[in-house]
Amino acid sequence: MRRTAVILLSLPLLVVSVSVGDEQGAFREVSFETADGGRIFGNLYNRGDHAVVLAHGAVFDKESWQPFSQVLAENGLTVLSIDFRGYGKSVAGSRTKALKEDVLAAIRYLREGGSETVSVVGGSMGGTVAAHAAMDAEPGEIDQLVLLAPGPLEKAALIKANHVLFVVAKGDRLLPAVEQSYTKTPNPKRLEILEGDAHAQHIFKTDQGARLTEILLADLTDRPAPDQP
Repeated sequence: MRRTAVILLSLPLLVVSVSVGDEQGAFREVSFETADGGRIFGNLYNRGDHAVVLAHGAVFDKESWQPFSQVLAENGLTVLSIDFRGYGKSVAGSRTKALKEDVLAAIRYLREGGSETVSVVGGSMGGTVAAHAAMDAEPGEIDQLVLLAPGPLEKAALIKANHVLFVVAKGDRLLPAVEQSYTKTPNPKRLEILEGDAHAQHIFKTDQGARLTEILLADLTDRPAPDQP
């Protein structure tokens, strides 16, 4: 495994970045400031003009996305998996619980770095936060929004994204809430219900993991969605 310290000065708000991994799987740890003065750390795979922000669930962190991040990067996408404030080295600003600011800061960091379009994938807590970020985002600021079993979204009608994909397992206790949020969300949108009862990012660890990866990859690369097995 190659580990090389690299100082980058070309991107705004970027501190020290560390390249980790082999040539194919290398990413850089980067950091950037939020609107309320916090600092968020993330793993950045810099590959293409379309970027994806990955927002983790409450029992995960940015490292939990690494296998999926590599799949996206291998398909030509730039990927930024973040640690929310209070996780890893990320710290809150003046609004301690304003996690949506972390997602918005990640989107704007990528756009300032040259990404032409930015999508967001959030799991469980990260999905709820990503949805709230999409409610506050500027029109057109978020391309695809992918929500893996988010919590109840009372104001889902305010979500602004070019396309919204909800994914939930059939046996997930949040299925009714997800269906309600889906109904309220503006078009264009899609709901995928997978077999099993695993919750959000936990689906990746089950026999539905490959199918989930295919569905998300198709959505994020504008390919046709895979047929039901």
